[in-house]
Amino acid sequence: MLSTETPSTEHPHLDQYPVPGLVAAFVDDQLHAVQAVRAAAPQIAAAIEAAVPRIEAGGRLIYVGAGTSGRLGVLDSVELFPTFSWPHERAVALLAGGTDAMFVAVEGAEDDREQGARDLLALRPAANDVVLLLAASGGTPYVLGALHAARQAGVLTIGIANNPGAALAKDAECGITLDTGPEVISGSTRLKAGTAQKIVLNTISSAIMVRLHKVYGNLMVDLKPTNAKLYARTVRLTVHATGADEAAARAALEQCGYHVKVAIVALLKKVPVPEAETLLARSGGSVREALID
Repeated sequence: MLSTETPSTEHPHLDQYPVPGLVAAFVDDQLHAVQAVRAAAPQIAAAIEAAVPRIEAGGRLIYVGAGTSGRLGVLDSVELFPTFSWPHERAVALLAGGTDAMFVAVEGAEDDREQGARDLLALRPAANDVVLLLAASGGTPYVLGALHAARQAGVLTIGIANNPGAALAKDAECGITLDTGPEVISGSTRLKAGTAQKIVLNTISSAIMVRLHKVYGNLMVDLKPTNAKLYARTVRLTVHATGADEAAARAALEQCGYHVKVAIVALLKKVPVPEAETLLARSGGSVREALID
């Protein structure tokens, strides 16, 4: 039996717990998710190292999964645009059952291996694409179909599973095993197995974006402001990075379409916005390099 399907020996009387006990059981069990990710840190780092040059060369991040795992992939792909101004067309998510499965469980769709392959190939994978495949069991047919189609297409595959020895991790070029063990509610991998997957996806995509110079220090300087909260954030980030007052920061941001990177370089180098843009282009988008240019 898969470890994620094995009934937990820690909480055999879970249905008799008072509410405070239920909360403690569910929350405390999540600590195993962090431990599992820590144990897989070398494999995560190797996957990031392999992915960065491909993404730098114009590749896409392609996420593939079913059920909870697939929805977590969709979530990570969607959030890259507002956080890092990452183009929508370069973060694509495939979910077994299609977009409707984001809101209504389409459980049978995960068993269609051929559909997984067809969906992946329909994206016309290119050499620099990076495919992140997720399945708690590590043996979901839809995901394995996509994996083998991706391997045949010659793209980088990163397989993320929660069971040791899973085919998904073994057959991918970069295998990541998150050994989270039995769930508090037997087999419900939306619990700590899902948490571990979420942490890994956050780590991989965020680390790639750091390497692509979308972070200065620990500031998200390439965000895409799409609402009042994010516009206010661009001002705060610019003030923090430059020491300028709010009025000066806002004036610089208005001149460059609220592109925080450009405003920082313009203010710290004391140059016009067009020159700041040139400096950033010459430095490959690195604020740090532009400042010493």
